[in-house]
Amino acid sequence: MKIALIGCGRISKNHFESIKHFPTQLELVGVCDILEERAMAAASEYITKPYTNYEKMLTETKPDIVSICTPSGLHPEHAITALNKGMHVISEKPMGVNLEMADAMIQAADDNHVNLFVVKQNRLNTTMQLLKAAIDKGRFGKIYMVQSNVYWTRPQSYYDMSPWRGTWALDGGAFLNQASHYVDALTWLMGDVESVMAEMRTLERKIEAEDTGTALINFKNGGVGTMSVTMLTYPKNFEGSITVLGAKGTVKIGGVAINKIEKWDFEDYDDSDRMINSVNYEPVNVYGYGHIPYYENVLKRMSGDSDAPFTDGRSGRKSLELVLAMYESSRTGQRVTLPLKKD
Repeated sequence: MKIALIGCGRISKNHFESIKHFPTQLELVGVCDILEERAMAAASEYITKPYTNYEKMLTETKPDIVSICTPSGLHPEHAITALNKGMHVISEKPMGVNLEMADAMIQAADDNHVNLFVVKQNRLNTTMQLLKAAIDKGRFGKIYMVQSNVYWTRPQSYYDMSPWRGTWALDGGAFLNQASHYVDALTWLMGDVESVMAEMRTLERKIEAEDTGTALINFKNGGVGTMSVTMLTYPKNFEGSITVLGAKGTVKIGGVAINKIEKWDFEDYDDSDRMINSVNYEPVNVYGYGHIPYYENVLKRMSGDSDAPFTDGRSGRKSLELVLAMYESSRTGQRVTLPLKKD
């Protein structure tokens, strides 16, 4: 299948390397960026044609799949254009910055009978797969609490690299951008959310959105969740973790980016317990190694493997809605129930 990519910035390398990993299944036919030198550099490294106009690229190369790695607020525009041309779309997280445009993306995919994939690569981390399997088997019994910490750092120079970073229109803050995979993980593990309370602050970085915050989540299954997120950790990324506490089990997946099992304790033995050391890994960065298995999963879905997990637009919308509910709670000082009411 022919694949093209829009947006040759920071995250695109993970996509390029993933595409390169499947040379017999994917052919990179074009790359696009509004900065010509960036498009040229990516095209030179990955042997394809550069563009600065994404509509021209889509018209000329006619890809089967389009990967979108542009700023979050532009994902809907680029995705809907490709979907309306009958192309499948892989959108980086989050799928957008508001629910109206997320719904428009989902509708475009439905209307054109094509797939809209939203990148949730952390679900495919070996550590997270083991944790999800334990939950699905009921090993925890009743789950009382789930906690996620994202203690990372993004210096002011990171935000100064591009004027869209940290803006409400194109990016959002620490929860919507850097911690969105962890928000997704909580709903993936625990199910639907009933309500949320949150406090967000911009303590240090010169940006519109938050650099620090905390949230209290009430799940419909009766469990309680907490999230603490900051981009101000000294001197570097420290922890990205998820802890699950249940009647019959306690697990913490920690490390810098949920890459290490730090606690694995259950009342009853399971053969998977022997795997807890072998699934740990050391990521080169906080993105981990999940993009390659994510692309593998996309290819399985495209070939008709219905057993492959499907992180589609609707699952991407769920984590977006939760972050937006957190933002509303922080603005109003009130508990916010889900689903959010549409204007």
